[in-house]
Parts: sequence; C-alpha cells; structure tokens
Amino acid sequence: MPTGVEVLGDLEPHFDEILTDDALAFVADLHRRFNPRRIELLAARKERQRRIDDGEMPHFLVDTAEVRNAEWQVAAPPADLQDRRVEITGPTDRKMVINALNSGARVFMADFEDANSPGWHNMVDGHINLRDAIRRTIDFTSPEGKQYALNDETATLLVRPRGWHLEDRHLLVDGVPISGSLMDFGLYFFHNATELLARGSGPYFYLPKLESHLEARLWNDVFVHAQDALDVPQGSIRATVLIETILAAFEMEEILYELRDHSAGLNAGRWDYIFSMIKKFRNHSDKLLPDRAQITMTVPMMKSYTDLLIKTCHKRGAFAMGGMAAFIPSRDEEVNRIAFAKVREDKERESRDGHDGTWVAHPGLVPVATDIFDAALGDRPNQIERQRPDVAVTAADLLNTDVPGGEITEAGVRTNVDVAIQYIASWLRGNGAAAIYNLMEDAATAEISRSQIWQWVTNGATLPDGTKVGPDFVRKIAEQEMARMREEFGEEIFDNGKFVEAGRLFEEVALSPDFPEFLTLPAYEMLD
Repeated sequence: MPTGVEVLGDLEPHFDEILTDDALAFVADLHRRFNPRRIELLAARKERQRRIDDGEMPHFLVDTAEVRNAEWQVAAPPADLQDRRVEITGPTDRKMVINALNSGARVFMADFEDANSPGWHNMVDGHINLRDAIRRTIDFTSPEGKQYALNDETATLLVRPRGWHLEDRHLLVDGVPISGSLMDFGLYFFHNATELLARGSGPYFYLPKLESHLEARLWNDVFVHAQDALDVPQGSIRATVLIETILAAFEMEEILYELRDHSAGLNAGRWDYIFSMIKKFRNHSDKLLPDRAQITMTVPMMKSYTDLLIKTCHKRGAFAMGGMAAFIPSRDEEVNRIAFAKVREDKERESRDGHDGTWVAHPGLVPVATDIFDAALGDRPNQIERQRPDVAVTAADLLNTDVPGGEITEAGVRTNVDVAIQYIASWLRGNGAAAIYNLMEDAATAEISRSQIWQWVTNGATLPDGTKVGPDFVRKIAEQEMARMREEFGEEIFDNGKFVEAGRLFEEVALSPDFPEFLTLPAYEMLD
C-alpha cells in the first residue's frame, strides 16, 4: 500500500486490478491536495443555509456580473459528444452496462451516484465493469444462461461520480475516509483516460449536486491537475454539470465559465431540483409545495429554470440537456399506452424549448425519445445555434413556488411514505435503481418524498379537510403502508428485505427535529 493509504473493504476477485498501488497513490494525492477545499465548500453550504433560514433569498451574484456580461464560449465538443439527442442512465452493474451501451442511445451515463447503492462491492465492481466495457472485453451470462456482449456500435460513455458531500469509509487516506467524488473520478480516470483517448473518445463525466461556481472551480482544478499528473492533454476531460439545486440555478453562467475548457454543458436534473427547493426553503411556511405529482415541468419555477438553462447554455456554445423519463415498459398495454403518451408529450416539450437531448432510464424508451428528437433536429446533431432571446428569467421567477391548483392530500402523503420506504429498503439491499410502480426510481425520488413530509410536518401543513399533517398522522400512514407491504410482498421477502430498517430510517429522516441534509448519509452507515 502507498504510505498513508488503508483499504478496509474486502478484496474480492479482480479488485486488486483496480486498487493497484499506483492507482491508490493517485487518488490519495487528489485527496490530499483537494479535500481541504472540499471541506471548506461544504462548510460554506451550511452557512448559506443558515442565511436562507434567516430570510436571505438566493440571488444572481453581484461579484460575478462581469462574467455574465463578458463574451466567451466553452470549448467545442469532441466528435463523439456532438450528438447527444438521447442519453440513457443507470448503475454500473455488468448486465446494465452492456444493455445500456447497446440500447441505441447516443450516450450512456454510468452512475456511481443516485442510481447506485454505494456499498464497497458496488463501487469497485463498477470500475471493473467500466474498464472491461471500454476495452470491449465485457460479457455477462445470466443465471438462466442468457449471454450478453457488446454490439459493434455502442453509446458514448460518461461517468457520474458521487457528490462532494459523500465519503467512502472503506478507503482511508492518512486515517480519514476519502472523498467519494475524488475516489470515483480518480480510479476511473487513472485506469481509462489514456485508453479512451486511444480509441477516439475521452474521459467524460457528469458532475452532481453542485451548489456554486466555486464547487465547479474545484472540479476544474482537479481536472487540470489530473491531466498533468498522468500526461493527458489538457482539455481531454469533458464534464456536464447537473443543475439540480436552486443555488446552482443562479450561477449557471459562472459554472460554465469555471469549467469552460472542460465543459460539455448543463443538464436539467429535475427531481433533485425539486428536492433542493424543498430542502433550501424547508423552514419557510410560505414556500410549501403540494403533492410532488402536481409539480410538473410546466409549473412556473420549473419552466423558468429550464428556459434559463437553455438560454444560458446556447449563449455560451454549450449543450442544454433535458430531464429524465423514468417509465419502465409494462406487459400491460394500456399502462404502456398512457405512459408513452406522457413521455412523448414531455420530450416534445423539451425539443420545442430547445434542449439538445434528453434522458431515459430504460432501453424501451430510447426509440420514442429518438423519434422525437430526430424530428426536431433533422440532420443537425444538436440545436446549440438556437438562441432564446425571448427568455428573461428573474430571481423572483426562479423562486416562485406557486403551483396552480396545487394542494397537499392524504394520497400525496401516502405516496411519499410508500415510495420512500420501498426505495430505502432497495437501497439498503444494495440496489440504488429500484423499479417501483413502473418507474425507475433513484435516490432523488426518496429525497423529495421524505423532505416533503418533513417540511409539511414542521410547518403545520393541513389537508383540504383540515387534517393536520403531524408526526402521529405520518406514523399512522407509515404503519398502514408497512402492513400492506408485508401482505403484498409476503412475510419472507418483507422480513429479509430490509423493510423494517427502511421504516425506521424513514422516520429518522422525515420526522427528526433537525433536517438531515441527505438521507443517504445515515443510510450509508447501515450498509455493509
């Protein structure tokens, strides 16, 4: 082991091929150089939250007006990132990697973050799978004997590391758990950057959960150092930032500017964006949101945010990527008919608004989304040239939490409790991409669900009939939903499926006096 590095996780077969001395020395160097700034930025997040709790609303920064007013463009995209009309996302397990790369989507985002349960096996095994996929040596045989291998033509690979707030307790540097972001980025970059460039691609990333341009600056400094350290040409790395926090929405131009030599645009991370709106304004009773099903992409705050994202990206020559279609095709044709119509409507809106591409969670949705963006783009690989001079979004527009006709209902409370507990149970079992009610759910949905409950309870929300959404009311619904799950799934599956633990954790993150910033933090302590 390199000096100061300890691996506390089990060394399973082939793990030593990823956790080599040189790779560990590289990620340890990243951690030593950049972790102090990461800690400072996380402290700045807490201070910003304190000011919001005290009534200071987010705003466009005065100190960076010069950046917003100046003429500049991000670097031109490499050849295999010029057309991103449909991107598929999913975790890094072996079968998923093969199916996603073969799906017909232009891009596959391999996810070490919200669609992944970050147990030690999942993290290191994911790097093995991506390494093998890049070298086209990946294959898989199911327990039933079905064989999987890569097609001749596959999607371009992007990787989403964990957010700045997460650590990995299985890998210590100088006695401290390593930053999950730096571990995920560092191992992938060390093993694959040169190989990707030799194959005509490059080390491409999605960056999650950013809350400021200073956090983007930290990523850019990591990129510059990593490329120099491994003698990789500067600008080889390209990164798309997920705008999935309300604070990042006020700094989109600054984020692009900080990453301009490595930028591949911005993505409208809609589900985490809703979570961020709830979280940041959790103590403001005038900003209660209704049932999450009523928060569509056409309500004022969501339309303002996506319109501003498109305008900002295209002004700077960057991609503006649309949001997720999470539907999983069913054997019920009527269910499919209704769901596909909704997916089509959503993707047509995105293409009309000016997005350059969109996300899907299942290979079955790739043809639907592709047809829509084919019709919008024609022979063009994207529509970056389409400017949006009609868009003039103000701070008040971004902060407008009004949802016409919206209300908090018992059905909404029940859905939040139900889906959150089911998802947490799946996550604790090691599966971060959970199929629930024909939707592929990741951590963002559970975060919305439990944070809404917390906000409603804390701010004394009531149902249309006057019933107060208090702790006892929520606990009663949770008991009912848990009893239904036990009956529906059966005693054995329920007892062995982490549902009891999930119910306890849900109560902790939804009803505790102090708001837990991320449910995945206490959940991580429960993983093996």
